[in-house]
Amino acid sequence: MQLQAWYHSCSAGYTLRGEHSLPSGKPVLHFLHGNGYCGRTYEPMLAKLTPHFDLFLSDIQGHGDSDGGGRFHGWNRSAELCLEAWHARGKIFGKVPVFAVGHSFGGVISSLMLARAPSVFSRAVLLDPVLFPPAMIGLMALSDVVGLYSRNTLASRTRQRRSHWNDRQDAFHALHERGMFKGWKEEALWAYVNHALRPAADGGVELKCRPAREAEIFSSYPRRLWSSLEKVRTPTLVLRGENTYPFATKGIARWCESNPNVSQQEMKGGHCFMQEDPATSAEAIRQFLLASVEAQAGLKAPMLA
Repeated sequence: MQLQAWYHSCSAGYTLRGEHSLPSGKPVLHFLHGNGYCGRTYEPMLAKLTPHFDLFLSDIQGHGDSDGGGRFHGWNRSAELCLEAWHARGKIFGKVPVFAVGHSFGGVISSLMLARAPSVFSRAVLLDPVLFPPAMIGLMALSDVVGLYSRNTLASRTRQRRSHWNDRQDAFHALHERGMFKGWKEEALWAYVNHALRPAADGGVELKCRPAREAEIFSSYPRRLWSSLEKVRTPTLVLRGENTYPFATKGIARWCESNPNVSQQEMKGGHCFMQEDPATSAEAIRQFLLASVEAQAGLKAPMLA
């Protein structure tokens, strides 16, 4: 993919970075990644979408090439800063439809953006957003008060995970078919290795997103999530992995039942189904986002190659 780097010195005092395609007059995808990843991690899927969309990839605080920015500023503030960066840098695309797409953590951030700025996005597709049910958020809040939540199992495991390899080939072999990368297409894992890792001082490679930052996010949660989700008026499709986290399945179902603007579609695979089958995921995204455009034009866009 031919992309150009962008940066924005945000109001929180650090620099957000990402990449965008050259404006071509096509609708724009504003894409947000999952925790620990970066926008280019999803390159196999995004490459399938470039014939139909321009891309604006935004890497959240401490991910990709964005600054660490000190402490994690939280899910809600991250949504505000992503909107700030889009308003500052997205003007180059002109007056074209803008669609929100996000995976996991990035899917939740995207939903908060939809609630905060309903006029920005024409449609949205959220890929397995980690929507915590209200009861789970209540437990998180209680645990947070007594200082327990930062020590949850997922966060603790993340802090201990390997972050350095001899080279990219070594990293690929170490991660292939292991943990969260199980079932990923090889090209998807290479996209992670090539873009979510950077050269280390000793000549090896290391994670761009430090495990401590990834754990910090796993140890936190969005404030006022369900009151925000109630405000979403943008037509939104949630693509849910059939083998995703049970809590996410419950949260997604609750949102779809309570908000008529939101629907869901089950996809084969787990939480990272789009890395397991990039082509099918891209086609589902294309069909939903371009449905209104095609209807207005009286055309049907060609299937993805």
